[in-house]
Amino acid sequence: MLIFVYGTLKRGHSNHGYLRGQTFIDLATTEPRYRLYDLGGYPGMVLDTSHGTSIHGEVWDIDDACLKQLDELEGTEIGEYVRESIPLLPPFQDQPVQGYRYLMDVSAAPGLGDCW
Repeated sequence: MLIFVYGTLKRGHSNHGYLRGQTFIDLATTEPRYRLYDLGGYPGMVLDTSHGTSIHGEVWDIDDACLKQLDELEGTEIGEYVRESIPLLPPFQDQPVQGYRYLMDVSAAPGLGDCW
């Protein structure tokens, strides 16, 4: 499965070890429908179809065991993030790529622009 990462899972960041043994594919950019917020030690990408921007990140090819660990890390079972299809710009526009979208309130969080 292909996964889009935009924060602590990227190369050189604190949670990148979760991707050990997986395959880096390339840098990628989302369609302009998201906003990125600083949540303290990590970012959160939220849907914003009215004022969204393109978020920069990385695409990785991961196995099922890694996916399970990432779902746990991102708190999908407790509703912090949801893993869903993330529309990306070329060259990934026709490929199914998933990623994690933040679900909690960001009204007090500072914006980050297009990259963390």
